[in-house]
Amino acid sequence: MSSHMYQVIKAIRKIDSKVLPIYYGNIEDGGNGDIADDHYHRFMEDINLMQELGVNSYRFSISWSRVLPSEFSGSIGIQPFVTINHFDIPQELEDRYGSWLSTHIQEDFGYFAEVCFREFGDRVKLWSTLNEPNLFARFAYRDGTFPPGRCSEPCGNCHTGDSKTEPYRAVHNMILSHAVAVDIYRKKYQVKQGGSIGIVVTSKWYEPLTNSTDDCLAAERALSFELLWILDPILLGAYPQPMVEILGSRLPSFTSEEKKLLQSKLDFIGINHYASNYVEDCMFSSCDLDGYDFDALLLKTGYRNGMLIGDPTAMPTFYVVPRGIENLVLYIMERYKNIPMYITENGYAQESKGTYEELLNDTQRIKFMSSYLKFLHSAMRFMVSSMHGKGADVRGYFCWSLLDNFEWAHGYTVKFGLYHVDFQMLRRTAKLSVNWYKKFLSSEKLQTKTKTLGFEV
Repeated sequence: MSSHMYQVIKAIRKIDSKVLPIYYGNIEDGGNGDIADDHYHRFMEDINLMQELGVNSYRFSISWSRVLPSEFSGSIGIQPFVTINHFDIPQELEDRYGSWLSTHIQEDFGYFAEVCFREFGDRVKLWSTLNEPNLFARFAYRDGTFPPGRCSEPCGNCHTGDSKTEPYRAVHNMILSHAVAVDIYRKKYQVKQGGSIGIVVTSKWYEPLTNSTDDCLAAERALSFELLWILDPILLGAYPQPMVEILGSRLPSFTSEEKKLLQSKLDFIGINHYASNYVEDCMFSSCDLDGYDFDALLLKTGYRNGMLIGDPTAMPTFYVVPRGIENLVLYIMERYKNIPMYITENGYAQESKGTYEELLNDTQRIKFMSSYLKFLHSAMRFMVSSMHGKGADVRGYFCWSLLDNFEWAHGYTVKFGLYHVDFQMLRRTAKLSVNWYKKFLSSEKLQTKTKTLGFEV
C-alpha cells in the first residue's frame, strides 16, 4: 500500500508554522489536508487493516518539515518502503533561498537524507529519494498549482515565476540532490544497513494518434519530457536528446563533477502509473490549445476518431488502458537494461458522488486492478530479446491507496482508497475491493512468485 504524509496524516498544525509545508488554495472542494485521514493518531489501526488484508510492504513518506518518526516492528510482517521527499519542503528553505530553484538545496537535502538513513536505516531497507519530481516541477513551477505557486503566461497567472525555465532548473537541482543522497547512502550506510535506494517517477504511456512519422516522434517526445527527463540523466548521464534540441539553453547542463556524482546511479526505479493517452504532433501541424504541451510541441488527448482510448475515471485524462502498464514497463526495461522496478503507485480514481452503498460497491476498481495486474504479469513473463532473455524485473506492486484521502488540487472529490473514510468521524469501512485484493494476495500462485506487494499511503 502507498500513502503520503500530508494526504493522510492530520496533526499538521502541531508544529512551528515556520517549518510548515504550505498546501492551501487551488483546491477543488476548498479543503486541505490538515485532518485528512488522521493517520497521525490512527496509524496502528491502519497498519492492522493492512495486516488483515495480507500486504507485506507499506510505502510512505517522511516529512522534511518535521522529520516525523514512524514506529515499525518486524513482528507485524510489513516492510517499510520510505520516500525521503514527497513534495513538502520546509517553508524556511523557500523563504531563505527559493528551495528547489537554488543549488543550496542540494546540501540541505543531503543532510536531511542522512538524518533519515542514520535514524531509521536499521529498520528501512527500501529508500526512494524523491517522489515524482517530474510532476511536482510542472505543477509547482510551470502551472503554479502546487506550492510555491510559480508560473508565467501562457501556463498560468501567478504572482511570480518563469514557466519556460524554472521547471528545468528545479528538476536539475532535484536530480543532483538525489545524487548527493545516493552518494551518502552508498559511502556511509548501505553496506552496514543492507538496504537499497532508488527514485520514484510518474509516467503515462503514450501512443501516437496516427501511424504518421510525426505522431510517432511526438509520442517519443512525450516520454522524453516526462519519464526520460528524470531517468536519462541518472542512468545515462545526459538529458534526452529531444529535450536538448528543443529547449537549448533553457535546459541546464551538468558539470564534469556533477556527472561523476551521477555515476552512483540507482538500485531500482519506482514507477507511478495510472493511465495512457494518445499524442498528436504539433511541431509540423497546428493543434488545439486545450491539451497542448508548448515545450514538447505536442497535444495529449484521450480521443481518436471520436472514440476514447479507455474508460474514463473521476480524474480528467486518467483513462483506463491496462496495456499501458505493460508497454511502459517493457520500454523502461529495454532502455535501462532491465534495471529492477517497483510499481510504486497504481490505482483507480472513483467518483465521490453516489450513495454510501454505491461507494462501497467499487466493482470498477476491482476491474481496474485485475486488468492492470494481468498486463503487469505479462511484462514480467515477456521473452523480449537475446539481450535479456527474460521478462521485466518487477520486484513489487503498491496499490494507491489504502484509504480515501486528500488528493491535492482535487481535495476530497476523488476517492482512490480500498477503504472508505468518513471524514467527519474518520471511520474506515472496507469496500468490495478489499475482499478481492485480500484473496489475490493470499493466492498460492502469488505467494510463490511475488516478492513485494503492498499499499502506498
